[in-house]
Amino acid sequence: MARRELRKTLADWGLVDIEDAASLVLSELLTNAVRHARVPGREIETRFFPLLNGLRIEVHDSSEQRPLMAMPETGTVGGWGLPLVDTLSENWGVSDRQGPGKLVWAHLISDPVDGIPRHL
Repeated sequence: MARRELRKTLADWGLVDIEDAASLVLSELLTNAVRHARVPGREIETRFFPLLNGLRIEVHDSSEQRPLMAMPETGTVGGWGLPLVDTLSENWGVSDRQGPGKLVWAHLISDPVDGIPRHL
């Protein structure tokens, strides 16, 4: 549902050139929140904001546990989410938020000159 809303929002904002990368980043951030930061009785929330030349994705959760990026060993099935976010986004990080928990964010940049996102 969140990816569908993101794709609609990107189309409305004229940012379809980063749609695939943004959808993947959102999926990875949401997956991390569900797997590692779910607090019973609390919601996980996504937010999207247009930037001057791209997009900010935020995933809010109620856990104080901060994600740490580590490169998994070759052949490992899991653990590739944050390295993938790091590769696909211009930058990303973790911030405090109003209330309990944190928000994990990523910025993706659109390059309207040639239609290829600058982060690739």
